[in-house]
Amino acid sequence: MLTYARPGDTVHISEMFRLVRGTAHILDVLDVLHRDRLALRIHDGAFSAMDLTARHPRTGELLSTVKFMVQTLAAAGELQRDLQRELTYDGLRAAEAKGSKGGRRPAVAPTKTADVRTAYLEGRSIAALARDHGVSRGAIRTVVADLLPDHTAIEEDVPAPELPITLDMPGKVADYLRATELEPAERAALDQGTTVRRGQGYTLRVTAVLAVHRRLLALCQPLDGGQGTPAIPAQRTARREYENRVTTLTP
Repeated sequence: MLTYARPGDTVHISEMFRLVRGTAHILDVLDVLHRDRLALRIHDGAFSAMDLTARHPRTGELLSTVKFMVQTLAAAGELQRDLQRELTYDGLRAAEAKGSKGGRRPAVAPTKTADVRTAYLEGRSIAALARDHGVSRGAIRTVVADLLPDHTAIEEDVPAPELPITLDMPGKVADYLRATELEPAERAALDQGTTVRRGQGYTLRVTAVLAVHRRLLALCQPLDGGQGTPAIPAQRTARREYENRVTTLTP
């Protein structure tokens, strides 16, 4: 168990993360703890009683052994997450090989697919079929997709599907967002992102529709500081870099 504390106090690690919300890189977290004169210790396990905020008495910098241990623990955690993701993908592929299809169930039940296709061939409109079956017009189009002529016009109230876009998200932005409450689509975009190493840091290659990128950008706005929260220059630069990439795609 990890806890942080002021002299004489002991508080669970979850309270510490609320304190440093917006500072997700592990070494930046330790800087914030040092600024607020907080100690971070491992209470049990192999590294029990180790102070992860110990600094050199003269230079005030993190001890090299502490920095090594913290970065090693962070790397081990990232490795574990990547292995879990790979195992999940392997499981999905194995299920698919056995004929199991993941994802959302079709809006039109398989037992009704033949009736929908027959009615369409007999001249029933997509709008009428959608009303009959209580589904969207897009769901009906999916069922009769191979029956639609190439020149079929898109109905006015059926928006064209939005294509996913791949952007490189700075690691400091990704770290902050992972500690933030996200919608399922936003969380999935981060979890499925590809890590690209950049020297001592990294970027996360995220593939999502533009609307998801915009929501993620809005959620990391606190990295710019404000409302009594000081901005960390490296995080602010990372957020603005991501903002420039998202803004470039805005029509």
